[in-house]
Order: sequence, then structure tokens, then C-alpha cells
Amino acid sequence: MKSFRNKAAAAAAAAVMAFTLAPAPTANAGWGNILGGAIQAAGQYQKADEAMKHYDNDGREEFFGKMKAQYGVNNDPYLNARLDDIMENLTDSVGAVDPTIYEKPYNYFINTDNSFNAFCSLGHNMSVNTGMFNLVANDDEIAVVLAHEMGHGQKEHVRKGLKGRLNAVLAGTVIAGATGIDAIGNILVNNIDAVHVTKPNEWEADNLAFEYITHSQYNPGACAAIWQRVMDKYGSGSSDFVGDIFNPSDHPSHKERRDNYAKKLKEYSGGKVELIFSDKAALIKVNGKDFVTPAADDVMGGNERACFIAGNLAAAYHNGSAGEAYSDGETLYFGEQPVMGVYPGDPSLDELVSSLNKIR
Repeated sequence: MKSFRNKAAAAAAAAVMAFTLAPAPTANAGWGNILGGAIQAAGQYQKADEAMKHYDNDGREEFFGKMKAQYGVNNDPYLNARLDDIMENLTDSVGAVDPTIYEKPYNYFINTDNSFNAFCSLGHNMSVNTGMFNLVANDDEIAVVLAHEMGHGQKEHVRKGLKGRLNAVLAGTVIAGATGIDAIGNILVNNIDAVHVTKPNEWEADNLAFEYITHSQYNPGACAAIWQRVMDKYGSGSSDFVGDIFNPSDHPSHKERRDNYAKKLKEYSGGKVELIFSDKAALIKVNGKDFVTPAADDVMGGNERACFIAGNLAAAYHNGSAGEAYSDGETLYFGEQPVMGVYPGDPSLDELVSSLNKIR
């Protein structure tokens, strides 16, 4: 987001230069001037509300164009095909929980920033950083991040936060003369990355993301896995990572979010599957018994990989497909559910089959 902020600062400066600015009235200005300034400010706030409503509804395609112009577009066909597939799947899964999504389907594009982030703005307009595809191991984890952002969109968290940011800008300086919807739209798009989303909003979006993912084809363990991946890369705090959904210091820490998702995964399994995290690899317990502590593979650390294995086991219990464990080729199955392959450092397939059948 640092490069975004540089772009936003430059664009904001250009926008300010395009207007004649009137300084806020001082204590020496006299009651007439003060009252006039108050009336002018009130008019600005009304215009701001009108602009917000416009860009959140009928003008959302126009705002989408402003976002593309502000942040740049990555037209890589492979990345865009992946994003199309993820968004199509997530639209259906959100729709299973909240059918209002079909009244305002999400617009989305990949921007050119190489940091790890995604954000949702007015009018269900979303942008995904190119850097998201560089850090994240698979589409399941990307889907969790985007489901989180869609949770913000469905609950209008960003609109409310952006309104507060816009009012703060207008409170500092009243723009004189004609300040139409287009001008306020420029201010809005320049302040997308300055929106403050509260800690309760973050928890709500996190929990909605889990619900959306469990109505999709994606592994529910990916919810905990993405935060484990972030921890492996950036540490366990909340202020050591850039981006709208990770940045503010009063937000949940990465560890808190991972552990919240692990708890929800246990609940999803009916209490059957539990993750016990350690520094390097998590122990997966089934029915209160130790099952496996998976090794790292070529892409994931042991803790992250354990989240996916636990997600497969939890899905089998939740969906009623759990049954006899067996191996088929190089894969462990639990009834109809594929659970895991075997990597160096893992128990053998025969050992895993025997262990799971004893404790299932």
C-alpha cells in the first residue's frame, strides 16, 4: 500500500490544485462569516452524501473506472482467469448465505501493486494486488482473503468508513465553488486506502468469510492456513503488515485470527477435529486422539499444511461423508473425502490409514 499512498498523495494534491480553497473561518472572522462557513460546510457534507450514494449504486461503474485509473490494471490472462474462477465460485457461496449479492454483483480487477493486499470499495468494486498471487500458495487461500473483503462489502463496512474519512477531509478545508459529484469522487478514490475499518468489523468479516468458504468448493482449513502463511512471512502481530485488512494496530493479530478460524473449524467438524499449533508443525487430533503432525512440503510449512489436512477431515465429518480410511495411490481417503498425500517426514500411508481407522 506504500506505493498506493504515494499515488494517492500525488493525485490528491492535483485534485486540491484544481479547486480554489477557502480557509476555515477563524475566531476573529465575525458571526456572519462563521455562519456562512458553517452553511457552506453543511452543503459540502450534503454533496458528499449524495456522491457516496451515487457511487455506491447507479454510479458504481464510473467509480470502478476511477479505481482502475488510480491503481493501474494488470491484464495478465492467466491471473485474470484464476480471479474470474474464484469470484464466480465466491459469488455463488455468498449468495447461498446472502442473496442480496445478486442485486449488486461485484466488479473486480487486478491492480499492478506487488504487495500482498486486496480491498473492497464503494459499489461492491474490488481490487486485488498482483502481489496476492505471488505470496499465496493456492486459490483456496486467495478465496479466503476475497471472501473477507466481500464480507466487508455485504455489511457496508467500507462505505461507512469511507464516509467518515471524507467528512474528516471536508472538515479540515471547505472546497469553494462548484464541487460536483465527479470532484468528490476523485477525493473518495484518493482516500480508499485511508478508510478505517473497526476491530468488530474485522471480526465480522472474518467470520463471514468462514461461512462463505464453507458454502463453496474451497477447503475450510484455508481460513486458518492463510493467516499461518502470513505469520510465517511477517510474524504474529497486527501492525507489521501492510494492507487494509491487516494494517491497523487495534485490529486482531494474525495469531488471533488463525486461532479463531481453527476454533471455528473444530466447531464445523462437530468437535471431532482439532489443531494444536507449535512453532513448526501442528498436531491434528481426531476424536480427542493424536492423529498426525504433518511435515512441511515444497510449498507450505507444517502448520499451514496441517490446516488443510484438518479442513479435509472436518469437511468429511460435517458433510457426513466420513467413513473407513483407506489409501488410493498416494492419497489418504476418509470415506469419500481425500485427506492428504504423503511427504518425506510424514508417517506412511499404511500407518495413517491404521491410525485414522482406530480413532475415527
